[in-house]
Amino acid sequence: MSSPHSTGEAPTLESTYASLPERFGARQEATPVAAPELLRLNRPLARELGLDMAFLESEQGVAMLAGNATPEGARPLAMAYAGHQFGNFVPSLGDGRALLLGEVVDIRGVRRDIHLKGSGPTPFSRRGDGRAALGPVLREYVVSEAMAALGIPTTRALAMVTTGEPVYRESALPGAVLARVAASHVRVGTFEYFARRGDREAVRTLADYVVARLYPDAAEAEKPYRALLDAVVQRQAELVAKWLHVGFIHGVMNTDNVALSGETIDYGPCAFMDSYHPDTVYSSIDHAGRYAFSNQPGIAQWNLARLCECLLPLLDENEQAALEQAQASLASFSGHFEAAYHAGLLRKIGLSDEREGDLALAGKLLAAMAEGRADFTNTFRRLSEARSDDPGSLAPVRALFEDPAPFDRWSVDWLARLAADGRDDAARREAMGAVNPAFIPRNHRVQQAIDAAAQGDLTATDELLAVTGRPYEDHPDLAHYQNPPEPHEVVHQTFCGT
Repeated sequence: MSSPHSTGEAPTLESTYASLPERFGARQEATPVAAPELLRLNRPLARELGLDMAFLESEQGVAMLAGNATPEGARPLAMAYAGHQFGNFVPSLGDGRALLLGEVVDIRGVRRDIHLKGSGPTPFSRRGDGRAALGPVLREYVVSEAMAALGIPTTRALAMVTTGEPVYRESALPGAVLARVAASHVRVGTFEYFARRGDREAVRTLADYVVARLYPDAAEAEKPYRALLDAVVQRQAELVAKWLHVGFIHGVMNTDNVALSGETIDYGPCAFMDSYHPDTVYSSIDHAGRYAFSNQPGIAQWNLARLCECLLPLLDENEQAALEQAQASLASFSGHFEAAYHAGLLRKIGLSDEREGDLALAGKLLAAMAEGRADFTNTFRRLSEARSDDPGSLAPVRALFEDPAPFDRWSVDWLARLAADGRDDAARREAMGAVNPAFIPRNHRVQQAIDAAAQGDLTATDELLAVTGRPYEDHPDLAHYQNPPEPHEVVHQTFCGT
């Protein structure tokens, strides 16, 4: 796809994070790869960033995206951070196979990081090779772009570049580099890195940086650091609510995977549920189900408690007063989450306002889905297509349940509630169709795309990007991407890319 004869205009990056004190990361150039080839470029995102497509597709542009060339203004940095991994604190993690190249200011005036994953070893690699295989890179590209199309805050994928070199895991795999974009890569674990070292100066510097970059309104508050904490708590609560609305399971909600920007970050063993059950786990490393689907809100609050601990010295000089502020901020999580989750859940079942009994009604549907092993995405999508004046139109939903009896009982109450709502049926179906996607990146389809791409065939990747890039629309020619997996296609476990 590269075009060496039309180079376009190379970007000039800024590097505000690299301008922070040296202990915030390790200056590191990417390790060049043998034969970089642009596999896919996210052209809409490139336009949003104000980048020149002709340059990105040129030989020089591909070299930049692969880490073989450093753009003007870039100061590549492996960011330092710590993290609680499955509840256990690890004092030094950091970017072991990634580099923050620098930042661009997009066409809306928003500063965005440009970050490479798979760019080679860094001082944080912990004996790893610093590389990425094509499979995990493709998974993150597809799933993060699907999340963006679903309206969920997320890091974005700018480009996939193959390296022409193998990486060795259980076997030799094609190597690749992902160019990732984020509002910021500062994590809860970044604060933990300094707080656990007793480096209060660095914690304050980092907090000031995050306020200036992500939460400028907090700077005007009477208590800026409390305002920062409140804002981060609210964003995380609303983010997790959005995950639950689409059946998304992050899979590895460690504190080093919690971005202060409120974006979904790090798509390792992530997955979307097929048949619904609140205890669903896919991650191969989540042996105890710590990060199961229904545990995600509680884990998010637990992770935020770790951020509160880091910020205590900034909240108030009096320890007790600081603790009370942190506890009050953390306690607000439940209210923010419940408001966002409940409102979204009621929209998913077509209710325009909340009345007594509505949440119980929604809960009974989820219970019926769990009992009947109904497909999460298709149940809500087909429900949005049903006519309230025609009970027979519920047959496609009913067919999703192994035992439809609980759904049959529920549907009587649902149709009665719709009648009481009084909304025009066409308007209700349109509203439901706008919040209940027809297409998600189903696990078996992602795996099929990965397997085909390893053989040089990107047809499945492009089809998956097409349908998940417009998830609320019908795609008659690709309608089979709505289908749950056949028994032999079911993906039971997902894996980290390392």
